[in-house]
Amino acid sequence: MRRSARLVSTLARMIRPLLAVAAALTALAVTPAAAGAQNPSEDQQPPRIAAGVSAGGVDLSELTEAEARDRLREALRPRLRLAVSVFAAGRRFGLPAGRARLRLDASLTARRAYKAGVQAPPAPPAGGGAPVGLDVALALRHSANRVRRFARFVDASVSRPARNATVRITLRRMVRRSSRRGRDLDGAGLYRRLQAVMADPAASRLVRGASRPVRPRLTADDLAAAYPTVLTVDRGGFRLRVFKRLRLSKTYGIAVGAAGFETPRGRYRIQNKTVNPAWSAPNKPWAGLYAGTVVPGGRADNPLKARWLGIANGVGIHGTGSEFSIGSRASHGCIRMRVADVVDLYPRVPVGTPVLIGN
Repeated sequence: MRRSARLVSTLARMIRPLLAVAAALTALAVTPAAAGAQNPSEDQQPPRIAAGVSAGGVDLSELTEAEARDRLREALRPRLRLAVSVFAAGRRFGLPAGRARLRLDASLTARRAYKAGVQAPPAPPAGGGAPVGLDVALALRHSANRVRRFARFVDASVSRPARNATVRITLRRMVRRSSRRGRDLDGAGLYRRLQAVMADPAASRLVRGASRPVRPRLTADDLAAAYPTVLTVDRGGFRLRVFKRLRLSKTYGIAVGAAGFETPRGRYRIQNKTVNPAWSAPNKPWAGLYAGTVVPGGRADNPLKARWLGIANGVGIHGTGSEFSIGSRASHGCIRMRVADVVDLYPRVPVGTPVLIGN
């Protein structure tokens, strides 16, 4: 038994070195595989964007898509956050990037850059050196509807129609309102420029709104030409005024219709003119023996002396032999004038002249 125990102990001492060598050989066989698992080969590295490729002016050469995404965000985000300022007609309007919903898809842009470099890699010049750059479009999005609404708002705020000169005829003066030039902003052009700015972070964030002046159709000079002569009849003041080119030219004393035969108020025009007019007496009691007859012009018994300027419905301006009635309500509706005055008035007033009768 003792001999057997000694034999086993001897064999154990002989085998132990052999086991140590085998363990060492096993470790040497495993180490390369493990090292390979921890250090991927070059074929297993993430793909990189080709040299010379950029996006929106940002160089992405030799970057992975993840690295390119981060660089794009870092380089462009401050610029894309800037508001766009529109200057038009001395006013400033701001369009914040958030209101326009301007967004950069950096991941999609990086993917575009990688694919562009694969499909058409920039080639080095024939003489050598760095490849000629290839810049791909940024993946930008914004709300075209919001940009359009903003452009319309600026247009509506700046544009204004031209104002024509106008005149308000009163008994004593012509009240004129001067014309004013209008302004028309090119809203469609502004929208196109804003769209271009949204698509290019490098573009200036200052936009000028182009506008053009709009001329009025009628100016003060046009009005004066349109109203070469105006007559006004002030019944209460017993005055007839003549305006030439909207300026007072002459004033005459008159008589107007008596109670029950009032000279009609309103706006009229001179319908006809006659020298030494005949009088077609109305078939009215007040015409007396002349009712329904015609009294030739120039006769002493003709009440229409010297001149006639017809207005409407048998009412007109004429000379009178009863000059003492001037300054009173004495006629049967007509406007009486002194003979010398109606002769003076006659050539000053063409047919068609506006007549305002009031008070």
